Amino acid sequence: MSQLNFLEIFRFVWLVPLLLSLLGFFLSLWIIIPAPTFSLLPLGVGAPEISPLLIAIHGSVLLLTMGIDKGWWSVVIFICSVVGLILSLLPLLQLPTANQEFTAEMETVLGVDYLQAIPQDLLTQMRPQPFVMADVWRGIPQDKVRIARGIIFASPDQVELKLNIYQPLLSGKYPTLIIIYGGAWRTGSPNSHENYSVYMAAQGYSVVAIDYRHAPKYKFPAQMEDVEAALRYIQEYAHDLEVDTERMAIMGRSAGAHLATLAAYKQNAFPFRAVVSYYGAVNLTAGYYDPPVPNPIDSKTVLENFLGGTPKELPELYRQASPINYPRSNLPPSLLVYAGRDHLVKPKFGRQLYNKLKSNDNLAVWLEVPWAEHAFDKVFSGVSNQLALYYTERFLAWALKSSK
Repeated sequence: MSQLNFLEIFRFVWLVPLLLSLLGFFLSLWIIIPAPTFSLLPLGVGAPEISPLLIAIHGSVLLLTMGIDKGWWSVVIFICSVVGLILSLLPLLQLPTANQEFTAEMETVLGVDYLQAIPQDLLTQMRPQPFVMADVWRGIPQDKVRIARGIIFASPDQVELKLNIYQPLLSGKYPTLIIIYGGAWRTGSPNSHENYSVYMAAQGYSVVAIDYRHAPKYKFPAQMEDVEAALRYIQEYAHDLEVDTERMAIMGRSAGAHLATLAAYKQNAFPFRAVVSYYGAVNLTAGYYDPPVPNPIDSKTVLENFLGGTPKELPELYRQASPINYPRSNLPPSLLVYAGRDHLVKPKFGRQLYNKLKSNDNLAVWLEVPWAEHAFDKVFSGVSNQLALYYTERFLAWALKSSK
């Protein structure tokens, strides 16, 4: 082999770890750097969730290049890989403490023996640990379920609103989870987070994912009218849908969580057994005047699109649209799951709702994932969603299936 060919191969061999270290370093930075724009938001959401993969990349590069000093590129590789490795370890280093806090919160609110009220056969179906490293790589296992999509439940203003239903393979009457998708009230469909709907259906629930009209064409309260129309349809066709209306919970993400909490807390609401809010907006007036920094979705514009103006122009509508104004006694138990690094909905507002629920003698569980960004559960097998899912499925089983 000529000396020229050897040098070309040598340069190529070093190019691979150099590129890997640079790519890994770039991705790892988003674990601590908030996304300044909407287009970059997926990096801020995803980086903490794939941190085990980033750890593997940085560790592999360091092992492959350890003890080899061939020039400036080896220094670049070493620095990028070491810094990237440290950043990538942050979520996993925080995981044990977060898990301990979540366990304590669940036991404090629901009782130290709350798991004993859940049927043992159901407990064995649930995730065995709050975090399973292998699932980051292979995905969270899912069983087959029945799925019916695109069922029209209403047509306001000639807009066909549809729902999807996910059910266990065997026919029967099942505890029911209503799910409302997020998307800043402007986008989305019942197909959103379908892997979660499938997972819960396999656990023995009828999961009904519902639609609503979008802003800015349709402004609040049109979305609540659509949620209420869906609930009426579900009650009317409960037998055909295999829904147990006496054991029903409602859940939402982001904008959907906002609608879910309004539906559960308003006067004369359907008697849900539980409500689950994943990073939902709760105080729209305060959120307008105290936006996150950076503000990748321009939250003021989002709220103006949704409500039709500013809080100064429409103070009463903002008040009516804010779940923080609705807590009273005898509300269904609430699970509030928020991201500690959320740059769309500040977690402090969720905690304000939590405190107000408790001050009115309601059961409320607060789980804040300290390293996570808004919409962290988009990465279904990611670190944050594994942790949140572990406790969410136990909360729902306690609320809908236990002997309490």
